[in-house]
Amino acid sequence: MRVVLITPRPDHPLLAAATALLRPDHLVEVIDPSAADAAPQPAGPERPLADVCLLKARTPRALALAHALERHGAVVLNSAAATARCQDRTRMAELAHRAGLPFAPSRTVGALRELAALQPRYPVVVKSRYSRRGDLVARVDDARQIRALCGTWGSEPVVVQPFAANDGWDRKLWVISGRLFAGLRRSELAGDDPAGPAGREPAEPLAPGDVPRAWYDLALRTGAAFGLEVYGLDLVDGDGGPLIVDINAFPGIRGQAEAPRALADLVLRRGAAARDTSAAGCRPGR
Repeated sequence: MRVVLITPRPDHPLLAAATALLRPDHLVEVIDPSAADAAPQPAGPERPLADVCLLKARTPRALALAHALERHGAVVLNSAAATARCQDRTRMAELAHRAGLPFAPSRTVGALRELAALQPRYPVVVKSRYSRRGDLVARVDDARQIRALCGTWGSEPVVVQPFAANDGWDRKLWVISGRLFAGLRRSELAGDDPAGPAGREPAEPLAPGDVPRAWYDLALRTGAAFGLEVYGLDLVDGDGGPLIVDINAFPGIRGQAEAPRALADLVLRRGAAARDTSAAGCRPGR
């Protein structure tokens, strides 16, 4: 089987560990979507373009590359379309609400500098509309804090959410093909400085039995609504129950010892199914 990693970081712990499990018997290659010559390698009778591709990148170039591989018949996890649904937080909120998911109410503002004039009901959480590494995520309690953020982020399109009172901890739920992993991490909005993160320490692993069944069902509903197979949810536990504040395609899932095996098993299942489908389509009379 030929597996292609679409990522600038093949050394990421999750990918590296899954690759180590696959490589004794399968070819694993890497395409860095940020490289100037990033493109699928030629296919041939003995060299399929790819059986399975893992899309762990979110840039426009990465999505375009994934689309190209899909057009050539490769299975991409997650698909380019599903990954894109998680990049635009406005679109994310709209889809989540249509699916009946308990997602934080969200309002889109064309630029952060416009927010103060709209006189939101504080406190609010402001996030970059387009999810990416190093994007804006901040709690804001008054117009003064908005002005302070505008020094760096004034032109940034943002999504604004009411701050949901909670216990200060994020519940991290990760799913790989229906298998649940979970962790507990201090919220990045729980620090003394509302405009800055409290730190990004790894989440403390939670046993599946410590996660309410209703939350697991919520995670599965989210994956179905977004067409995701490898994904994560950030939840806060408020007065009204669990509230989804973000959805991520192909998160890092750090600190979960069984996650690499679950990812490798998913690759093998999807690759075998794709080959069976291809073989069936080539049989006489089909």
